[in-house]
Amino acid sequence: MNYQDVWILGEQEKGKIKDVSYELLKRGKDLAEKRNVKLVALMLGHKLNDQKLEQLIHYGADKVIAVNHQILQTFLPDPQINIVTSLVDKYKPEIILASATTSGRTVAPAVAINCDAGLTADCTGLDIDQATGNLIQTRPAIGGNILATIKTPNHRPQMATVRPHSNQPLDPDTGRTGEIVYETVASDLLKSRSKQVDFKPIAEEGGNIQDANVVVAGGKGCKKEENFELIEKLAELLDGAVGASREAVDLGWISYPHQVGLSGKTVSPKLYVSAGISGAVQHLAGIKTADNIVAINNDPEAQIFTVADFSIQADMFQILPMLIEKLEKRQKDNG
Repeated sequence: MNYQDVWILGEQEKGKIKDVSYELLKRGKDLAEKRNVKLVALMLGHKLNDQKLEQLIHYGADKVIAVNHQILQTFLPDPQINIVTSLVDKYKPEIILASATTSGRTVAPAVAINCDAGLTADCTGLDIDQATGNLIQTRPAIGGNILATIKTPNHRPQMATVRPHSNQPLDPDTGRTGEIVYETVASDLLKSRSKQVDFKPIAEEGGNIQDANVVVAGGKGCKKEENFELIEKLAELLDGAVGASREAVDLGWISYPHQVGLSGKTVSPKLYVSAGISGAVQHLAGIKTADNIVAINNDPEAQIFTVADFSIQADMFQILPMLIEKLEKRQKDNG
């Protein structure tokens, strides 16, 4: 059977394409070029039009396949799984990438089962084996202490979910052109055993670290829960979100949604400030796509310094109050 092309399962919310779709296109483009095939973005939603879908082409897609229906306006598993399975059977892509979001982690495994395909979850690295053409899938294992390399040599499509914010999208090229195809699906594929009654977003004190342009994170070096007030105050003054190392979360100083690293969330802010974090390999992997990393630690051998753009070897309890004081003064002077 002739399988071809690399697909990404794009995501949208209320008609707006999510950034994770563009991140997947960067991953997919690298693979498609090595396989010398097209990169295809599959989008399911409501009121998707050429203007919106062309954005996917600007970010690297050669072709966009779109399905419009009112039931796809909000995320319901059954229609999504049914439609993707049907289109995979029709087009037979060689590789399918989805984001390791709530929806991606729901749809991709079910599609893999329907298509008798293999799936590697939560990948941080993807490549092509030039000798065989197989997809090389890398993901953390055993609590992030090792990186496992996985192949699916005997089944197609090869499927993987990719950790959100583990890479930056390509710069958009408004001159790129591509094909947009609107698919009409059978009504039985749209049936759902569930319906959305209400939607209440999870409130995260200190902001959502994955969406923030600035993240200020504290670690075991904070010494006790009360000292996280310094982290929170600095984050507030920088209009940022509060992050933490796994150790700080395990000690109960802050809740899990703030955990940065392979066992928490991967972040990609413009500025990442760490204080009292030594820099375990799992944590470093979670911040490697940040634009600028500032590390404050009194240990000259701290691993965080190996990835920092600006390293401050000093006591965080001296540096943070100074930064807070200067930022407060600047705010006061600016009215």
